[in-house]
Amino acid sequence: MAYRLTVRHRSRVQRESFDSLDEAIEAMEQRSREIQGAGPLEEFRALRDFEPAQRVQARIELSTGRVFRGREVGIDVMGDGALVPYTGVIRKRRLEPPGGETAFDAVRDALQ
Repeated sequence: MAYRLTVRHRSRVQRESFDSLDEAIEAMEQRSREIQGAGPLEEFRALRDFEPAQRVQARIELSTGRVFRGREVGIDVMGDGALVPYTGVIRKRRLEPPGGETAFDAVRDALQ
């Protein structure tokens, strides 16, 4: 099965394909660490104040590559550096990793 990794960070969109889930998860983890290393976002003021923890700095999505009935999971890298795993394309649902697991483990579990 092929896996497509899409990284949306600021105005850039990057896509890569992988043959194995392990390679795709490893790349996902590497990209998220790079983004976290850039530092936190600033507070943003629009009609109300948005703290860094309320802002998405980057979205890293992993899909099975199928057009119809494909599976998509991802991780939002929040402005404070937190990683929030989710599943779904249109209706995103937050994944809660069981105790001791990482956001990447939750992504792997959702695709297996």
